[in-house]
Amino acid sequence: MAYKLTVKNLSYAYHSMEGETLALKELSFHVENGEFFSVIGPSGCGKSTLLSLLCGLLTAENGEILIDGEPVHEHRSSIGYMFQRDHLLEWRTIQANASLGLEIQKKLNDKSKKELSEMLTAYGLGGFQDAKPSELSGGMRQRAALIRTLALKPDLLLLDEPFSVLDYQTRLSVCDDISSIIRSTGKTAILITHDLSEAISMADRILVLTKRPGTIRALMKISFPPEYDTPLKRRNAPDFAGYFQKLWEYLREGD
Repeated sequence: MAYKLTVKNLSYAYHSMEGETLALKELSFHVENGEFFSVIGPSGCGKSTLLSLLCGLLTAENGEILIDGEPVHEHRSSIGYMFQRDHLLEWRTIQANASLGLEIQKKLNDKSKKELSEMLTAYGLGGFQDAKPSELSGGMRQRAALIRTLALKPDLLLLDEPFSVLDYQTRLSVCDDISSIIRSTGKTAILITHDLSEAISMADRILVLTKRPGTIRALMKISFPPEYDTPLKRRNAPDFAGYFQKLWEYLREGD
């Protein structure tokens, strides 16, 4: 059975008049169906470049990217991308913002409208369909952005530091909410983050990249007892500090 995502010997370089800058070098890893996978590494190590390659915005110079065993360019419509900022349009209501992707792909019909309303209700925005983005908290806006992404029914979710613009307290709460939503849908997710605690609290496995050019420093499996089943609970688990220390050592080894 094919993995949801397979990356083989992936390399990528940026080219300019000054020459070539190698961003990623010979990455090979896989992500299983339904897995929550996180990627961490020093600033500038190529984390966001990796996401751009995975969703087909960039084309790999060497290596290959497979989704369900087939090349990524054949599966772009099955990939959802959640950015650092919510990019909600102020002149549209929350319901209209959440339906934007469906409109663009000409998939907005009676059935999808009903499903969208159910999602808004299920994820705590049921009373805010007609509100404008400026009337919502940062956490609620991020939930609306996630619903906009999930409405297209992607098989694979790419999350590019989606909580980085939130204040710390809101960030903890929204991290908990969005992790629970993604896991309840059974989606495969890849989270890019510079926050070690965030990665440990959300992921099943964590890929650690070296400084540029990004290569694989380590791949760590994260496992907590069943009672620590949310990001907030994981942060209070006895094993949390040990995972944090080990990841910190991996990152320091690359300095």
